[in-house]
Amino acid sequence: MMTKLENDTFIRALLRQPVDYTPVWMMRQAGRYLPEYNQTRARAGSFLSLCKSPDFATEVTLQPLARFPLDAAILFSDILTIPDAMGLGLYFAEGEGPRFERPLREEWEIRSLTAPDPDTHLRYVIDAVSQIRKALNNQVPLIGFSGSPFTLACYMIEGAGSSEFRQIKTMLYARPDLLHHILDVTAQAVVAYLNAQIEAGAQAVMIFDSWGGALSHAAYQEFSLHYMNQILAGLKREHEGVRIPNIVFTKGGGLWLESIMASGCDAIGLDWTIDIGEARRRTQDKVALQGNLDPAVLFSSPEVIAAEAEKILASYGHGHGHVFNLGHGISQFTPPENARALIESVHAQSVRYHK
Repeated sequence: MMTKLENDTFIRALLRQPVDYTPVWMMRQAGRYLPEYNQTRARAGSFLSLCKSPDFATEVTLQPLARFPLDAAILFSDILTIPDAMGLGLYFAEGEGPRFERPLREEWEIRSLTAPDPDTHLRYVIDAVSQIRKALNNQVPLIGFSGSPFTLACYMIEGAGSSEFRQIKTMLYARPDLLHHILDVTAQAVVAYLNAQIEAGAQAVMIFDSWGGALSHAAYQEFSLHYMNQILAGLKREHEGVRIPNIVFTKGGGLWLESIMASGCDAIGLDWTIDIGEARRRTQDKVALQGNLDPAVLFSSPEVIAAEAEKILASYGHGHGHVFNLGHGISQFTPPENARALIESVHAQSVRYHK
C-alpha cells in the first residue's frame, strides 16, 4: 500500500503543490457513454448487481482508464448505498432512476434510524475499494466518495429523485427536529463509510452534495453545510503516513464558496455556473478548485472542446491548485472520442500555466 504513485498529479493539485500540468478526471467517468460499460452492465444483469459485485465494480472503474489518460480513478458505486444499508429498500425502475420502497415519512421510522456499520452492511463497497486499489497498481490515485447527508435525505424522504423537493422541504420547515435527526444519523454513517474507504485504500475522498443548491441561503448553512462540516471534522486526514485530501461539491454552491472554504475542506468542486477565476479570487488560493466545464460542451466538436477548456484554464490562470473536471457528471450521450479530446487538450494546453 505504501508504494509511491506513478502519477500523483491529482493529489498534488488537491494539496496545492507544484505540478507540471493540470490534472483531469470526469465525474461519472465510468458510465453509460462507454460501450464497454454497457456490456459489463448487461452481464451483471442490473445496475445494483453491478454496484454490489466488487469484481464488476473493479472492471468498470478501470474501463475509462484503459481508454483515456486520466489522472485519477473514482470508485464505481452509487451515492444511495448508505440509505439502502439503512433498510429503505433501494431499487431502480427502468428509465425512472432510483426509488425507495420505504421512504422516511413517519416519526417512529425516523426515530429508529441507525447508522449502518460499513464493514458489515457495506462490505461490498469496502471490498471493491481494496480490489480496485490493487488493480490500479499505483498508476493513478483512487477517489472514494459519498453523498452528503442532505442529498441522501432528499432521496430518503422523497422516495425518489425530485424537482421541487416538496416532502423534504415540508419537513425542513414544519418539523426541523425530525430532519436534523435524519441528517445527524446520516452524517455519522458517512464519516464511518468514508473512513472505511480510506482504510481500504481510497487516496482522496469526495462529498457529493448534489441537491444542496436547492436550499435557501439560511437553510443551506443549517441543513447541508453544517453536516458536511461535521463529516470533515470526523474524517481521517492521513492514512499510513500519507495525506488523504478531500473535496466538497455542492451543485449550485457558487453562492457559498466562502462558507464552504471555512469548513476545512482541501478542495471545492464547482459546477459550470460560476467563473473559476472569480472563485479563485474569492477563495484566495486557500483551497484547491475542481471543475468546471459544462458537460454539454462534450456534444460539440474537438475544436470547440479545446477552446472551452482553454477558457477555463485561462480564467484560473497561472499556478497550482486546479483539478480540471466537468461541472457535473458526464452525459450518457457523450461520444467517447470527445471525452478523449477534452482530456488531451487539458493536458496539452495547461502546461504553460505551470511554468
